[in-house]
Amino acid sequence: MSDQYTSREQRRKQKENSKRGRGKQKGDKGKKSLFKRVLAIILLLGVICFVIGVGTFAYIASTAPELDDAKLTDPVSSVILDKNGKEITELGGEKRELVTYDEIPDKVKNAFIATEDVRFYKHSGIDFYRIGGAAVANVTSGFGAEGASTITQQVIKMSVLTPEKTVTRKVQEMWLALQLERKYSKEEILAMYLNKIDYARSQVFGVKKAAEFFFGKDLDELTLEEAALLAGLPQAPGAYDPYTHPDRAEKRRNTVLNLMAKHGFASKEEVEKAKQVPVTKSLIPIDEQEETDGEYTTFIDEVVKEVKQKTDVDVYSAGLKIHTTLDTDAQDYVDELLSTDNMVNWPDDKFQAGFTVVDTKTGAIRAVGAGRNRVARGLSFATGVNRQPGSTIKPILDYGPAVENLKWSTYHQLKDEPYEYSDGTHIGNYGGNYHGTVSIRKALEQSYNIPALKTFQAVGADKAREFGTDLGLNLPDPITEAYSIGGFSGGVTPTQMAGAYSAFGNNGVYNTPHTVTKVEFPDGNVMNLSPESDSVMHDYTAYMVTDMLKDVVKKGTGKAVSVPNATVAGKTGTTNFSKEDREKYNIPSSASPDAWFVGYSPNYTIAVWTGYESIEKGKYYMDTSQELGMAKQIFSKVMTHVSEDVKDEDFKKPSSVSEVTVEKGSANPGRLASKYTPDSAKVTELFVKGTEPSKVSKTYEKKEEEKEKEEEEKEEKKEDSNVKKPSGLSASYNKASNQIVLNWNYSGNTDGVSFRVSSTVDGQAGSSTTTNGTSATFEASSPNGNYTFTVVAVNSSGDESDGASTSLRIGTGDGSAGTDEETDDNNQDDQQGTRPEDEQPSEDDSGSDDENNNDNTNDEQNNEQPTPTQPTTPPSGNNGNDEGTDDGTGGTTETPTTPDTGGGQGTTPPTQPDEGTETPTTPTQPETAQ
Repeated sequence: MSDQYTSREQRRKQKENSKRGRGKQKGDKGKKSLFKRVLAIILLLGVICFVIGVGTFAYIASTAPELDDAKLTDPVSSVILDKNGKEITELGGEKRELVTYDEIPDKVKNAFIATEDVRFYKHSGIDFYRIGGAAVANVTSGFGAEGASTITQQVIKMSVLTPEKTVTRKVQEMWLALQLERKYSKEEILAMYLNKIDYARSQVFGVKKAAEFFFGKDLDELTLEEAALLAGLPQAPGAYDPYTHPDRAEKRRNTVLNLMAKHGFASKEEVEKAKQVPVTKSLIPIDEQEETDGEYTTFIDEVVKEVKQKTDVDVYSAGLKIHTTLDTDAQDYVDELLSTDNMVNWPDDKFQAGFTVVDTKTGAIRAVGAGRNRVARGLSFATGVNRQPGSTIKPILDYGPAVENLKWSTYHQLKDEPYEYSDGTHIGNYGGNYHGTVSIRKALEQSYNIPALKTFQAVGADKAREFGTDLGLNLPDPITEAYSIGGFSGGVTPTQMAGAYSAFGNNGVYNTPHTVTKVEFPDGNVMNLSPESDSVMHDYTAYMVTDMLKDVVKKGTGKAVSVPNATVAGKTGTTNFSKEDREKYNIPSSASPDAWFVGYSPNYTIAVWTGYESIEKGKYYMDTSQELGMAKQIFSKVMTHVSEDVKDEDFKKPSSVSEVTVEKGSANPGRLASKYTPDSAKVTELFVKGTEPSKVSKTYEKKEEEKEKEEEEKEEKKEDSNVKKPSGLSASYNKASNQIVLNWNYSGNTDGVSFRVSSTVDGQAGSSTTTNGTSATFEASSPNGNYTFTVVAVNSSGDESDGASTSLRIGTGDGSAGTDEETDDNNQDDQQGTRPEDEQPSEDDSGSDDENNNDNTNDEQNNEQPTPTQPTTPPSGNNGNDEGTDDGTGGTTETPTTPDTGGGQGTTPPTQPDEGTETPTTPTQPETAQ
């Protein structure tokens, strides 16, 4: 039984194992089937995509233009139009020399092939190996990040197609490259390419002309390093220009030499030897280059560079119609100013100037002042030379960011005091003076350095840099505190500064300065090249900075600027030499290498740089007022000219800005002026709406209360004094003696008290007297008349009482004595504290005897009035009391003190430096920068 059981168990296990095996086989078959289905789907999708791709390629290729043999071999001139669409010149044809394949030395061919298309002789117009590498780069960095164009494709791009980096253009380019390879030999295609290269300099189109221009040689005379330089320049001819950027050019040349060694076109020994030669060694000096004939050459230079940069098209062969921003009238004036002494008196022949005239609203460049004695396609001081900006940078890196980010008002107070950079380096103002607490308006107006640095620190370097880069400046990251006053490690160009300042005049909208608006291609396509506008700051920032810069021109460092037909805002700037340069070249400490003025109206913006080209070339610094003032003079001349036929208008205040009258010297954010604040202590400033001060100053309100208190105390003292007002004054007329007798009472202490008695007859001054008693007798001067008498008590200190008055009328008829007397009402004025109706008050109500003084004056000046008889009662030893009164007509006159207008600090404002006297800037000595 046990044996049978064992056998049954074995059979059961075998049966189970058999079932498991069959299930596993079925599972494996299922997985293989799923994999096949997925693979089939992928292959099907691939086929579909391939078919779609081929179809798309075929469709796009069918839309490509036909190959034009004339365009491939003969350059087509381009037409340049001014801002009004008027043709000004034609570029092309005559500016190149064609060369055949056999005339090109191997070292030149190899240099270009190693650099541009090392598989040139192996592909059929398209290099799929390079396409794979470029595809990876385009996926990771975006379409257009890296190109895979062969030399054949570049010929197509320069001759037939527009330069946009789109899929359609790329497909057409590839299709036409295949067609070109079928129609022409490799040698012919390479010759086409080498004849079409644009080197972005005058008369340098094609490799043969390039050899002549840069080295004065034929192609077969070029050395290895010279051939390598010519092969390296086309990638970015402006950036690698050996005249303006020799360091970059040498680095690029060495890259080409390394590629030649890598691909076996030159030995390592040859390459290393060539790399040791300075790139500038065999260059023809730029000032020996032939100047191009024709008008507007310096402006056209910028047009050519801009079109090349934005389209990668050879202007001299592409047959373009180029619409520019050129104002020929403005450019004519600029050219004459730079080439003659008709507008300004140049200090000497080596003195240079570079400036750019920009439309404030659009950024369109209307004229370019490239410099004096410039050659076409040569160095431009307007666009190609970077110089330290000095204090012209303060609105951009200091006060503009403070208004934008911190919403500071133009009143915001800062203390100009001894100060240091964060690293402990001293910073000072021009002349070493400090000015106490000042507003940012005043600090910018007079170009104080310490408030500028404090503002930069309050904003922060990152925010300041962001503001500057948004305005088109190329700034390193990070920037140091020395940048706050223009101490740059590099520099800026006038074109960049014109673009930056124009945004302040355009409500905070920045437009990149440009010379070209659009380009029309031979196939009818039009490319718009006008830059897009960018709102880089709030309108309140633009307006408030502008308003402060208007004061710079009105009464600050720029007050020498004179533009009678335009509202102008602007800023001056000067720089200084480093201590090392001053010692090395024996330069005076007062000398400056750069002087700027950047200014704008609502219509135009002009940035002017002046100075000398370099330290090594003769006179290289400015140290006279004429030299340092040239930038302002040039600005004034050019701005006045371009504004002649333009309506003058002011900058419009936006609704985001409030004008508020505050009290000078009040702490931030300012206190509103009170009704007691004198005009001399008021100032109207600009505030961002919503940040206006709400508290009213009590400074002068307290002073007014103190003044009222003093008056009250004076009155109380007067009431307590022993100078009482005479009372009971009466007058009687004795006809027989023809005399008028006066009597009065006095309730006060009579010690040292006298009484001044004066009279009038029919409103005209009569006689007067002084007595120690309480009566006086006057002889009637007229038998008919209305007499008025006034009695004033005077103590030994000169204090006077109020006057007591009475009137008496004398009439004649039948010879009897007739009188009409008016006396004090019941002699109660002292007790009642009121003035009788017949009493005549003085003008200032202070007890001064104006009436008496006027009577004496009238006696002297009017001889027609009767001279009264002298009183019968003589004065009693107090004659001096009636020689002058305290109303200022008979005594000493004191000139009132002029109120302080120096910012509410209670001190006389410091004397300001002469216009234009700023402390220059240098990155190595920020302590003397302004």
